[in-house]
Amino acid sequence: MRRLDRRTFLRGTGAALSLPVLDAMLPRAVQAAEGVTGPTRLAFIYMPCGAIMPDWTPEGVGSDYKLSKTLTPLAAHREKLLVLSGLGHDKARANGDGAGDHARDSAAFLTASQPRKTAGADIKLGISVDQVAANSYGGQTRLPSLELGTEEGRQAGSCDSGYSCAYQSNIAWRSATQPMAKEIRPREVFERLFGDPDGSRAKQAERNFYRQSILDFVAEDSARLQKSLGQHDRRKLDEYLTSVREVELRIEQAADDADRKRPDVEPPAAGVPDDYATHVRLMYDLMLLAFQTDTTRISTFMLANSGSNRTYRELGVKGGHHEISHHRNDEEKVQGLQKIDQYMIEQFAYFLERLEATQEGDRSLLDRSLIVYGAAISDANRHQHNELPVLLAGGGNGTVSPGRHLRFREDEPMANLFLSLLDRVGVEEERFGDSTRRLEGLST
Repeated sequence: MRRLDRRTFLRGTGAALSLPVLDAMLPRAVQAAEGVTGPTRLAFIYMPCGAIMPDWTPEGVGSDYKLSKTLTPLAAHREKLLVLSGLGHDKARANGDGAGDHARDSAAFLTASQPRKTAGADIKLGISVDQVAANSYGGQTRLPSLELGTEEGRQAGSCDSGYSCAYQSNIAWRSATQPMAKEIRPREVFERLFGDPDGSRAKQAERNFYRQSILDFVAEDSARLQKSLGQHDRRKLDEYLTSVREVELRIEQAADDADRKRPDVEPPAAGVPDDYATHVRLMYDLMLLAFQTDTTRISTFMLANSGSNRTYRELGVKGGHHEISHHRNDEEKVQGLQKIDQYMIEQFAYFLERLEATQEGDRSLLDRSLIVYGAAISDANRHQHNELPVLLAGGGNGTVSPGRHLRFREDEPMANLFLSLLDRVGVEEERFGDSTRRLEGLST
């Protein structure tokens, strides 16, 4: 069997397609060893406007717990999930800075740092945990990290009680003064992942003009490679290429639908679906492809900007998300918020299903990942930053023991979780943000 380098690409005119991890890329000694290892992927999914916590928090602790109403869509993935209760984010609190909890929610989520209250250019926060990881081992992949979202964000101006819009639009920060802008257009993410790094923009534009699949451009190289692979690798490569084509078709369909639905007004940017669930699932699929091909091992995804006032009419919910998050115990609004929480969890369950179905060596991609889902605000009605809604999915290559509901001491710093996750991807840090210790109990 032909040996392949992990950085092998399928190449064609103006295109280069990364490959998934194949058996032919692993040394024979590694394949023969019990328990083939692979890189650990690290992802952080941000949900806006907190959650209705009575419907979020499970009954019972340890392995004998019952999934809550909101988390019901995750039933099939219960054994690959840790529900983490008791975590808090002190730096999302005012701490003398007054109003602006939604800006501080997204700002502190991955930095565990207090944002400077300013609407000017003198923003200051802290490096985010994903970028600490990217600085350490992001250089081993073509993209050190991948930042995704669903809503445009502003990097200047005032958005929440005197805080810069940059705080609400970003969760990834390269440094204290430099946010990592997210990409919300699936087509642009696809081109970033699979466009030839050495190819010209003219060639990419020509490909888009004729609307050919990237697979058409690498077909000859693909056919040549298939002949040299073993049966298992041929099947894995075929499944991967089918997934790439399916994502392409869905991106094209999203753009076509937008054109048809709005013939009399300017359509949204190419590839941005009108339907929220379609958009979110496309971004999850692109993250999966990025992980599967080892194009990056680190990603963040904002399901919406902090304080988003997106409407969810498809759920029968009246009013914008942020508007009804200040529900003042109005039962109709509370029920609407719970529907939104569960709707987002349904999309997350889809992502976990795709990860679980993707094999890499002797484990699924979910088993090789650590995926944090949550926020730095719990009850948005009262702007609380304790008892946060936080999930940790995946096995981290055997470094985490999922299938449990863990309850920590009151207001345990979420930075302690981040410090523990950095340990599990081989990044040694004494402290991170306002951490006080490593988080105990993630593994048994």
